[in-house]
Amino acid sequence: MNKMDKYAKIIAALLRFLFKICYRIQIKDFEYYQQAGERILIIANHISSLDPLLLAEFLPRDTVYIIPPQTAKNPWLQHLHIFPLDPTAPDAAETLLEYLNQYHRVVIFPEGRIRTTRIMMKIYPRIGWAAYKSGAMVLPVRIEGAEDTLFFSVQKKHRRWFPIITMTLLPPRQFILPTSLSSRELHEQTESLLLEAMTEISFTNDRYRRPLFQSLLDARSIYGRRFQIMEDVDRQPITYDQLIQRAFLLGALIAKDTQPREFIGVLLPTALSTTVLFFALHSHNRVPAMLNFTMGTAGLFAAIETSSIRIVYTSQRFIKAAELQAVAEALVDKVQLIYLEDLRQRIKPLQLLRAMVQSYFARVTYQRLAPKVTADDPAVVLFTSGSEGTPKGVVLSHANLLANIQQVTSRIEFTQEDLLFNALPLFHAFGLTMGMILPLLSGIRLFLYPSPLHYRVIPELIYRTNATILFGTNTFLTGYAQQAHCYDFYRMRYVIAGAEKLQESTRSIWAEKFGIRIFEGYGVTETGPVLAYNTPLENRPGTVGRLLPQIAYYIEPVPGIKSGGRLIVRGPNIMLGYLLAQTQRQLQPPRTSRGEGWYDTGDIVDIDKDGYLIIYGRAKRFAKIAGEMISLAVIEELASKTWPNASHAVIILPDPKRGEEPVLLTEQTDAERRPLLAQAKTEGLSEIHVPRRILIVEKIPLLASGKIDYTSAQQWVKQKLLSPDKDKDND
Repeated sequence: MNKMDKYAKIIAALLRFLFKICYRIQIKDFEYYQQAGERILIIANHISSLDPLLLAEFLPRDTVYIIPPQTAKNPWLQHLHIFPLDPTAPDAAETLLEYLNQYHRVVIFPEGRIRTTRIMMKIYPRIGWAAYKSGAMVLPVRIEGAEDTLFFSVQKKHRRWFPIITMTLLPPRQFILPTSLSSRELHEQTESLLLEAMTEISFTNDRYRRPLFQSLLDARSIYGRRFQIMEDVDRQPITYDQLIQRAFLLGALIAKDTQPREFIGVLLPTALSTTVLFFALHSHNRVPAMLNFTMGTAGLFAAIETSSIRIVYTSQRFIKAAELQAVAEALVDKVQLIYLEDLRQRIKPLQLLRAMVQSYFARVTYQRLAPKVTADDPAVVLFTSGSEGTPKGVVLSHANLLANIQQVTSRIEFTQEDLLFNALPLFHAFGLTMGMILPLLSGIRLFLYPSPLHYRVIPELIYRTNATILFGTNTFLTGYAQQAHCYDFYRMRYVIAGAEKLQESTRSIWAEKFGIRIFEGYGVTETGPVLAYNTPLENRPGTVGRLLPQIAYYIEPVPGIKSGGRLIVRGPNIMLGYLLAQTQRQLQPPRTSRGEGWYDTGDIVDIDKDGYLIIYGRAKRFAKIAGEMISLAVIEELASKTWPNASHAVIILPDPKRGEEPVLLTEQTDAERRPLLAQAKTEGLSEIHVPRRILIVEKIPLLASGKIDYTSAQQWVKQKLLSPDKDKDND
C-alpha cells in the first residue's frame, strides 16, 4: 500500500468516526444495495457538500463518484475516487456510460449541483439515457437531515450543529424500453423514468405516520415557539405557543361535554377560532366533522344523521354575520348547539394557567390526554360537495392528511418567508388540507379570510398582507382578476387552482394582467384531496400535472369513450372510507374489482406519454347523444371560449329521439347557437357538441367551494321547462 492510499484510508476512517459520533448516521433498507447486483448507478438528492462523504459511509472503496466540478474542489473529497463532470457538456452521457462500463459502481447527483431549495431542482436527462444504455440497475438514495446542518448552501433560520442524518435506499430498478423507439422518444422516456425515480426520493414514508397534533408540536420545535404563524381578519396574529395553549384550554372545556373518538360537528367559517377548535378537538382525541353551512337545513340534517353527530360547535358572531339564525334554530331540535362565546365565559384563571403549563410540556400532556391515537385513526369527517347528488361522509385519517401534505410539498417549495392567503371554506378538503393544515405544519404564515366571494376585498388584503401563495378555484380566480389592481399580486409566487377546470381565459388574464402563471391541479375529497398538479419544474398547460409520489393507478376503459377511461387510484392519501346513513357509522372502505384500498375517482382521464394527466370530465358528466358519448365539460369549455367573460353550465335532459339532450345555461345575455357553431368548427368539434337549447340565467348556481351546483341547476331547468314561454330556446 503506497502512502497516498494509506493517507486516504486514515482520512476515510476518521471521517466515518466523526460522522457516526456527530450526526448519528442511520442507513435504512441496505438490503436494496445487495439486491442491485454488480453494475449499479446510484442516484441521490444533493442537499449539502457532505453528500459524497455520507454515501461513502456505506459504499465500497472502489465506488466512483461523478460530481459537479464545483463540488469536486472540496479538499475533504480528495480521498474518494471522484471524477468531475459537467452535466451540460455535449459528451456528458457518453462519459458517464464509459464510467459505468469500466467501474460498475457509480454515484451521480442528477440535479448537477447542490440544491438551493428544499425540493428537487432541474435534473439532467442524459443521465437516464446512460443508465438505459449501460443496462445498470438504478439505485435511488434519499439523504435527509444534511439540509439542517451548516453545510446546506442556503441561509436558514433554523440550523443545528449536529442533526441526525438518515440515508434511505429505495428499491433498485432498471430502465427497460421498447427497441422500436426513435432516438428522440428514447431520450424522452429515459428522462421520464429518471424524473420518476428522483421524485420518489423526495417522498419520505415515515413522516406521515403520526397524529396531526403531534405534527403540530413538531412544527413548533422546528420553526420556533414565538413564530407568528397565523392571523385572520381581526388582524391579531398568534404564535405556535399561543395556538397550542388555546387548543389545550378549549380542549379541556370540550372534553367535559364529549367522549374520546366522538365525531363533533364544526359549523364555523375560515377563521382563527375554527383552527383553534380543530386542534382543540385533536388534543383530546375528538374527531372534527366539518359541516357545510351552505348546504341548507336539509343538507345539514343529512350530514348530522350520516355521522351520528350529537354536538355542534359554532359561534353567535358567525351565525349573525352569515344570517344563519333560522338554520341554528332548526339545528337545536336535532343536536346540542354550543357557542364558542359561551365556552369563553366558562374559562377560569386557574384553567388558563394550567393551559400555559400544558403548552410548555405539550408532548407529555398530549400523550396523557390522547394516549391511544394512531396515524390510521379518523382525523376528520368531510362531506362530498353534493354537486351531483346527496353528500356522503368522507373519513380521512391522520396519515391520509399528512401523506397528502408531504406529497404536495415534495414537488413545490414553501418557506417561512411565504404567506398563504386562504379564503376557501374549511369544510372543503382543498381549503382544509392545503389551505390550513399544510401551512401550519410547514412553517408557512397563514392568513384566513371567511368568504372567497369578496372579489374586491380579497385582492386588496392580499396586497396589504404581502401574500405569496394563493389557492383557489377557476371561478374565484376569475373574480379576483377582474376586480384587482394590476399591482395587488406583486409578491405572489404561486397561484394553484383546483376543484374545477381552469379556463384558458382565466389563465390568460392572470398572465397578461399580473405576469403570473397559474398551476392547475386535480383531486377529490376522498384522496385528501390532491392527486396531481403542475409545478414550476413540471408544467404543462391544458393538463392537471403529473400524479403525486406513491400514487398507483390504472385506467379502466369505458364503453363508448374512445380515449382514456375511469381513473382508479391507490395510495397513502386515500380515505379510510365513506359514512352512509344506512350503515350506522360503519365505514365503507374504498374497493374496486382489484380489491380493497383502490378508489374509483369517477373521472374520465387520459395520461400522455410524459405522465401528464388530462381530465375529460366526470363519468356522470358524459351524455349519450345519438349513440355517441359526449363530454359535457367539453361543451362547457366550448361555451367559455365563445363567451369568456360569462359563466356556463350544461345539464342533461332525456330526449326520446336522441337519447339525451344537453341544455346550456349561460350568463351571456345575448347567447345564441350561431357563435357556438362557429367556435365548434374552429375547434374541430362536430355539431353534436353544440346544444340545441340555450337558457339565459342571471347567475349560475355555485357551491361554497366554487364548483357549479348541478343539482340546483337541474332543478331550475325542470322548473323553467314547465313554463316554456319564459325560456329562450335557440333551436
